Amino acid sequence: MLDLKFYKKELNREGLKYFLSARAQKISDKFDFNISKKLRSDSTFLFQNKKYHYLIEKYNYAWKNERSVEIPISWEMVKRYKGKKILEIGNVLSHYYKTDHTIVDKYEKEKGVINEDVVSFKSNKKYDLILAISTLEHVGWEEKSKEPLKILKAVKNMKKLAGKDGEILITLPINYSNPKLNELINKNKLGFSSTSYLKRVSKHKWIESDLEGVKNVKYNSPFPNSNAILVGIIKNT
Repeated sequence: MLDLKFYKKELNREGLKYFLSARAQKISDKFDFNISKKLRSDSTFLFQNKKYHYLIEKYNYAWKNERSVEIPISWEMVKRYKGKKILEIGNVLSHYYKTDHTIVDKYEKEKGVINEDVVSFKSNKKYDLILAISTLEHVGWEEKSKEPLKILKAVKNMKKLAGKDGEILITLPINYSNPKLNELINKNKLGFSSTSYLKRVSKHKWIESDLEGVKNVKYNSPFPNSNAILVGIIKNT
């Protein structure tokens, strides 16, 4: 016979443990963010012979994950294309900067965001710059109907949307949960004109690397989220 009192007690105990753990993490994150804001505001990383300041912002824990490096790189590209036609796949940059470019995000309901699938999105415009910041790894993988190689369709459509001499910037986590995507990255089958890599070597420090240097880096270990990213460029000709 089930001892309902015992199970109720266990449920309450586990619930309390979760609450205390979550509370402790929240306090730790607040402390870490405040310290980072004070002590790391001038911290920089090197990417393609250029210094960038780490992004230290609260939204989506950007100060302690891959957003801290991929957003500064992406925003620099956006600034280079100021006044031209820009399309962002996935609503990311608007959470950190004031943006005025076109944003397509299938799920995020926000003013000015077009809720369409990147694979089927069409436009009369041809874009000078298209970017997707750690977004395409979710396409076809974290949807009701799994399609592990759907990212290929996404990239194909992005190429159609790019104008002549247009550029596409894509960042992706290394060794994410989709093994098919990891295979495409390792075999350079996503059609990039050039690829660069960044690897996390401590909680808040990233360094430039190459494919061999990131191949065996694990996702979510030893640090939360991505521990290495790919920065890929496609140039339309």
